[in-house]
Amino acid sequence: MVTSAVNASPVETFEFRDEVTKVRFQALSKELRCPKCQNQNLADSNSPIAADLRRELYELLQQGKADSEIVNFMVSRYGEFVLYRPRVSSITYILWFGPALLILIGIIVVIIILRKKSTVKEKLVLSAQQQDKLQQLLQTNKVDASQNSNTDKKEKE
Repeated sequence: MVTSAVNASPVETFEFRDEVTKVRFQALSKELRCPKCQNQNLADSNSPIAADLRRELYELLQQGKADSEIVNFMVSRYGEFVLYRPRVSSITYILWFGPALLILIGIIVVIIILRKKSTVKEKLVLSAQQQDKLQQLLQTNKVDASQNSNTDKKEKE
């Protein structure tokens, strides 16, 4: 008989005084990132530090702290990294506005390229004198080409 080991972590059960506090706990535990597991929130992480932070979160909620107070406490203790959505500040401007700025620069570059192409097309218009010279060159090339083809035919015979 084959058996497998299952990664069973202890299930934390918290008793809340009301449904609103329970919903706040769930929302905050999904909004805050586990400091150890970089791409998991507190609710999804099985690491010991995530369990500690969930207990801390529960205690802060039981003390009647507001969501903003809890978030500020976690940020002061673990840094901005603990937030999945970093706050807008002078340090995070590039995170928030960088993608939009790059898209805007791309649009400007495309417009400049398209305008240059249209001006190049306008510059390719030949004057009457240039068109006459072009026709003379084409006629000369036709005559030379027909003479060369006749010469080639005679040589083959």
